[in-house]
Amino acid sequence: MTAVDDRPTAETDLYERPVRPVVGPRGILRDLGPRYAANGLIGLIFSCTGPVAVILAAGAAGGLSAPQLASWIFGVFVLNGLLTIVMSIAYRQPLGFFWTIPGTVLVGGSLTHLSWAEVVGAFFVTAALVTVLGASGLVRRVMEALPMPIVMAMVAGVFLKFGIDLVAALGSDVAIAAPMVIVFLLLSSVAVLGKWMPPILGALLAGVCAVALSGRFSPSGTDSAVFAAPVFTAPQFTWSAILELVVPLAITVLVVQNGQGIAVLRSAGHNPPVNVSAIVCGLWSFPAACVGAVSTCLTGPTNALLVSSGERSRQYTAAITCGTLAIVFGLFAPLFVRWMIAAPASFVATLGGLAMLKALQGAFVAGFASKHTMGALVAFVVTASNITVWNIGAAFWGLVAGVAVSWLMERPDFSR
Repeated sequence: MTAVDDRPTAETDLYERPVRPVVGPRGILRDLGPRYAANGLIGLIFSCTGPVAVILAAGAAGGLSAPQLASWIFGVFVLNGLLTIVMSIAYRQPLGFFWTIPGTVLVGGSLTHLSWAEVVGAFFVTAALVTVLGASGLVRRVMEALPMPIVMAMVAGVFLKFGIDLVAALGSDVAIAAPMVIVFLLLSSVAVLGKWMPPILGALLAGVCAVALSGRFSPSGTDSAVFAAPVFTAPQFTWSAILELVVPLAITVLVVQNGQGIAVLRSAGHNPPVNVSAIVCGLWSFPAACVGAVSTCLTGPTNALLVSSGERSRQYTAAITCGTLAIVFGLFAPLFVRWMIAAPASFVATLGGLAMLKALQGAFVAGFASKHTMGALVAFVVTASNITVWNIGAAFWGLVAGVAVSWLMERPDFSR
């Protein structure tokens, strides 16, 4: 077996170097296993359910046509799926790239008074700003300056919703949620069964059976489209759209979304390329904007699912699986979206909650185990409040408040 140099990149390297030698198809197939394929599948299911619903809601607020929405979904899945595969192979670690969900919510609000062409113009300007900030090396310096316990507490605040939704699903739809939870606990507690089938895959299959037996899977027959077709929207650059969207979008990409993804991967023992990730997020957002898709980011929840189990050295195959399935989903977006919307909401909530339990546990442990505990608590509470100020979401303000409180009350922790 060929030795791999997976040591952290030297701090003097502005742009983190890929791993050498590059893994080939045989190496990928050797490292791929049922557990990693299941994690990649769950990551894709998470991304193409709730987050897609956010896109549909944003598009409905702006009166976008069905072809425009299909093009948006095509861009965030096909383009980002390809980026996920390339980056995960290059750095031999799970690097799941999708799109900024807080940014999508922001866009939905802006579409009530801005035209789609103006919003697309803001996408292009955001891509340029993210690329420049990534190339400057500023992003890695900021991420290294932020205390990791406070960042992980912010991540815990973001992930808390998935745990709460799991409990709510158990209370409101026990016929769907209970079989999934029971199978998950059984496979997790009995080692022999867990080796035979990954717990989250068992929960997925149990949920599919429960939904089928309930007779509540009813795809809409109003739209017969199967393949997605990209639609180019000519950008319109206006100061109103640029001032309203560009800075908040850049913050959600670089600080909130990338910050979550980097923190999750570091807590799992990986060494994500911070500056290169920022640069590719900016560069990849240009073709995404061409088809009307919101900015690319290194997403937190999906990466948490990709590293939820298995050997660290093989987890990159979960990202490759997720990226491959994302391309397929994007190509058949109209068909798959109909299927996903047809499933009960409790199925998606239970699956997402079970998949995120270990990530939530890890975030709490990393956030409150040692130093910066008061700052971490403030970051968690502010993030969980879901407050929005100046079109910027709670995760950013959680980081700001947590660092400020820790600096005032826990000054010795910074020197340590």
